[in-house]
Amino acid sequence: MRLPPSPLLLLAALLGLSQCKKKDADPAKPEDQLPPATQTGAGTFGCLLNGQPWTPKGFNGYPNLLVTYDPTYHGGSLSITAYRYPTNAKQAQYIKFGGDQISKPGTYIIATTSNPSPPSTNGVLFADGNIASPCNMYQAGIGATQTAGQFTITRLDPTTRVVSGTFSFSLSQAGCTAIQLTEGRFDSQF
Repeated sequence: MRLPPSPLLLLAALLGLSQCKKKDADPAKPEDQLPPATQTGAGTFGCLLNGQPWTPKGFNGYPNLLVTYDPTYHGGSLSITAYRYPTNAKQAQYIKFGGDQISKPGTYIIATTSNPSPPSTNGVLFADGNIASPCNMYQAGIGATQTAGQFTITRLDPTTRVVSGTFSFSLSQAGCTAIQLTEGRFDSQF
């Protein structure tokens, strides 16, 4: 004669199955680990660095996100700088970009060309103090760095002092790992 399964045994089996589902669930996409793309002056910055989430982290005596904007200098001068100390690293990584002639929302191109016309004042920099030179710094227009990308200003409000937008850059140098900054977003007061 066969006995019906006990309620305790059924409960244990159900709990075991539910744990399997949790283990099999997809981990969050890397871009889901970035701050949302807002336009409120939230003080956020993030991107994917070669596919991995990158947000400001750590403190070296200066804010790990610094946004400056001067509407009176060269038609509007914007600079966005962020740094982070990767886990167990002694030196920081830096991302910096911006330019002049920025007076309203729009898309601003950064590209390596031999003779841009008109000359571009837009630039981007990636530096990592944990890597040996020359692969520790990529800067548009300096040395052998090849650059392609853009930043888009979605909000620029001098009254509330808020600037927000998105960015995407590709930087490379011969003999060094290419740097891909994608899914970038920032929202800060200046």
